[in-house]
Amino acid sequence: MNFSIKECYTMQDFQEIMKILRSENGCPWDREQNHESIRNNFLEETYEVLEAIDKQDTNLLKEELGDVLLQVVFHSRMEEEAGNFGFDDVVTGICKKLIHRHPHVFGNVQADNSDTVLKNWDAIKKEEKSQKSDTDTLRAVPTILPALMRTEKVQKRASRAGVDYPDKMSAFSDFFAHVKEMEAHVADGDFTNIETKIGDILFSCVNISRFFSIDSEKVLTKTTEQFINRFDKVENLAITRGIDLKCADLKTLHDLWNEVAKDSE
Repeated sequence: MNFSIKECYTMQDFQEIMKILRSENGCPWDREQNHESIRNNFLEETYEVLEAIDKQDTNLLKEELGDVLLQVVFHSRMEEEAGNFGFDDVVTGICKKLIHRHPHVFGNVQADNSDTVLKNWDAIKKEEKSQKSDTDTLRAVPTILPALMRTEKVQKRASRAGVDYPDKMSAFSDFFAHVKEMEAHVADGDFTNIETKIGDILFSCVNISRFFSIDSEKVLTKTTEQFINRFDKVENLAITRGIDLKCADLKTLHDLWNEVAKDSE
């Protein structure tokens, strides 16, 4: 094999390694893969980057960014083999996009603050993608995104189009209205509309979070992790007191939970 082992490698080396792995004399597993077979790998590696960022672990971040870059090179190599495009074409595409969407840096457009930059960016993006209406921009938000993240992006784009609550309290009022409607459906035994109302309530929660510049996806993840930690403490406390959680009444469960929650404050 005509490849030199080094202490430090370049992007060109990286592409050559992938070429070798996908070659007839390379790795059987790498050679067998296609876009669909490694699709979920891309998603998993991206989430691992986010976890490294949340942990503020620089070494882990460096490693995980490499894993994401591997996915980019892997997919690009497949397309190069098919004669469609290569990694250099991907780089050229993103460079052209950055230059085009930053006319205040590479052109003569004035943009003295971030709000103006974002407004220009959205206008240029809309033109690039031939989006003729604001509805087109909403529909362009990928359905594959996690629901809370997609909801927030849709709401932000609707807000930029002028469709939004005038203030935080209006968003709160809408949330409480949906909760009351939900209570009425439950009281009447009208369970056919429960699913719709739960969707309305979740959508309203994202709206409220957005008004406070809170990332709904991130805060729910944090709350879920907090729940798991408290559940662990409740379970251990119950064991020390000889309480079977599966058989305990609601008051006992509440008392255990409140005790743990108070200690966590």
